[in-house]
Parts: sequence; structure tokens; C-alpha cells
Amino acid sequence: MGKKGIYWSVLVLLLLFCAHGYGQETGKERTVIVIDAGHGGADSGAVSENGLMEKEVVLDIAYWMLHWNRELFDNGLDIFLTRDRDTLISLSDRTKVSRALRPDLFLSLHCNHSGNSMAKGMEAYVHSTEGPYSKASKETATALLMGLEQRLGFAQRGLKEGNFHVLRDNSDVCPAVLLELGFLSREEESGYLGKSSKRCALALAILESIHRQWKSLGDLGRVDFR
Repeated sequence: MGKKGIYWSVLVLLLLFCAHGYGQETGKERTVIVIDAGHGGADSGAVSENGLMEKEVVLDIAYWMLHWNRELFDNGLDIFLTRDRDTLISLSDRTKVSRALRPDLFLSLHCNHSGNSMAKGMEAYVHSTEGPYSKASKETATALLMGLEQRLGFAQRGLKEGNFHVLRDNSDVCPAVLLELGFLSREEESGYLGKSSKRCALALAILESIHRQWKSLGDLGRVDFR
């Protein structure tokens, strides 16, 4: 086994150890969310005309989600990141995290790009094949889009289906959503996403929608979507 394989084996074991301890103080399990900041390392993802990279935008939003979960919601969610720095993680390794944790939600963050500079708005994807978590995935995706539209005024392109690797590998594990946070190919939206204060607001809106989906800010217990 190479160094990379050893690293991921150790990581998965650590995650399983941490997951085993959830809820010991309260006598009930905690709500677990895996945040997947897309791309990283040599894979910059989409790039705007002024050089704004998707990999940096989504990682910053993931960091802000950790911040707001701690500062505003008293760590009401147990949040794990598939990457916490500018490094390239394979798609299969990203889903190893969720297979180890069996979370309540896997959320993959991305930015869009189009040859049509007029293309705009946010959209959410769920896996194209029906499965045990299809309904929960669609409900969560819809809630996220509505929350972002209502709180930040972003246009939305709606809920879509796709066969993305991270959605496919999670189809029998947990609700999974891939969220496209606007177009870096559109000047207006890349300008918005280029500001840390706006990414901060995006993170808060996403986190609020997740909390609201779990009904109560003070009592988030694990939801059985089966």
C-alpha cells in the first residue's frame, strides 16, 4: 500500500472513532454533515476572467460554515470537510469519508461556468437514479435553493438530476446534494463570489437552511430518512 493509501486508511479509522462518540453527553446521536469543497490542488475548477478560482471560493465557504456553526449555533451540527486545504482529493476518497461516517447529509460545493456569459443563477443536483435517499436529497436541495434565493436574492436555475461521482457513491449512504453557487463566467456573480464578506453570507444562508431542514435550532437530533 502506498503512502496515499495508508493516509486514507488512517483517516477513515479516525473518522469512525470520532463518529462512534457522537451524542455521548446528551444521550442521543448528533446530526452529522459532510461538506465537500470541490476541486483543489492542481484542479482549480472553474476560473473567472479575473483569475478567481472555484477551488478557493468553495473552500472559503466551507470554512465560513464551520465558523458560523461554532459561533452562532453552538456547534449544533457535527461538520466534517473532505478537504481542509488546497489539495487535490480523488472523488472516491471524498466519498470514503461519508461511507465511514454515514452522515445525515453530504453537500458538495461548486461554482458554475458557461461559454454563455449571460448564464446565471444557482442550481442543485441530486443523483439521477431513484434510491433510498432520493426524496430526502430532493427536499434538501430544494430547501437550499429556496433559502439562498430568499436570503440573498440569488436567481435559481432549479433542481436537476445528474450522475456525478459524489452523488452516485452516496446514493445508498445518505442524502446527497451538489450545489452550484453561481457562474464564475458571469461578471456580476464572479464579482460577488470574489468577496470574502459575500462568501461569509453564502455560508450562513446555507447553514441556516440546513438547520431549518432539521426542524429545530436547539434540538437537531438525527433524522431517519428511510
